Amino acid sequence: MHRMRKNKDLYKEKREGVVVRNTGSSYIVRTDDGAEVPCRIKGNFRIKGIRTTNPVATGDRVVVAKSADDADYITEILPRKNYIIRRASNLSKESHILASNLDLAALVVSLREPSTPTTFIDRFLATAEAYSVPAILVINKSDMWDEDDRELAEALKILYCGIGYGVYFTSATTGDGVAELLDELRGKVTLFAGNSGVGKSSLINALIPGAALKTGRISDIHHTGTHTTTFSEMLPLPGGGALIDIPGVRGFGTIDFEPEEVSHFFPEIFRTSDGCRYGNCKHTGEPGCAVVPAVERHEISQSRYASYLSILEEIEEGDKYRKPF
Repeated sequence: MHRMRKNKDLYKEKREGVVVRNTGSSYIVRTDDGAEVPCRIKGNFRIKGIRTTNPVATGDRVVVAKSADDADYITEILPRKNYIIRRASNLSKESHILASNLDLAALVVSLREPSTPTTFIDRFLATAEAYSVPAILVINKSDMWDEDDRELAEALKILYCGIGYGVYFTSATTGDGVAELLDELRGKVTLFAGNSGVGKSSLINALIPGAALKTGRISDIHHTGTHTTTFSEMLPLPGGGALIDIPGVRGFGTIDFEPEEVSHFFPEIFRTSDGCRYGNCKHTGEPGCAVVPAVERHEISQSRYASYLSILEEIEEGDKYRKPF
């Protein structure tokens, strides 16, 4: 349970609802009677002792109550079905909850301006696996692709579909793939995440006519995006469901992983590990390991295995995630 210490006499008119906007210092809660209530919080919420920069996340079901001064406060977080969390920053020991109570996580990536590294993709997917959130990959900006880009996109689709993830090609500019993606998202509460500059806001504007999210231009020098979303917000989808739009992230540091469980979050590695001689094999060259030979035979992608090793190394060395993936 996630409760605040409070004096019952200080609060009145309790209502339940869903957090639909989180600026970091204030919240909007859509109550079950349809009202949108600006709220603040008092006290501390904790998850398993992990320090978080945002104790209340978009998607949380909460209890809202009026205080003696007639202001509305979030006084309780109701039990979460799930959530996705990442390291708050490259040098931080704190974590940041991206969203909670999700049916799906959609990672939006691009092949150019900017190019999204597979390490970033794999860390996101591993985190989704760790917190029991189904995930898909959306490769955006298909209107910009040349022949080499198209081949790369098809290779990524074969790779990730082979593991079990849905992969969608989209263009917010031309509308290609938008209807197909909307069919996948409809009726679900979906976290919509991605690097800055991958066209996430433009894609949301294509999916939700009237959303009118701000879009930013790509840096000519660094070919990276500018942050156009500065808070997280739940946006209703046409035909049902919702997207939780979050600020673009430049890094995705994993948190709260144990070394022996990392392979569980890479489905193809976990399946192959059934053939390992030892149950505690870390797949780094131990005798009788089935995973390393599978990588050498190209049955497991080298890029996926490298991502696995990078997470393992980070945990075992206690190193903070510093690379700007």
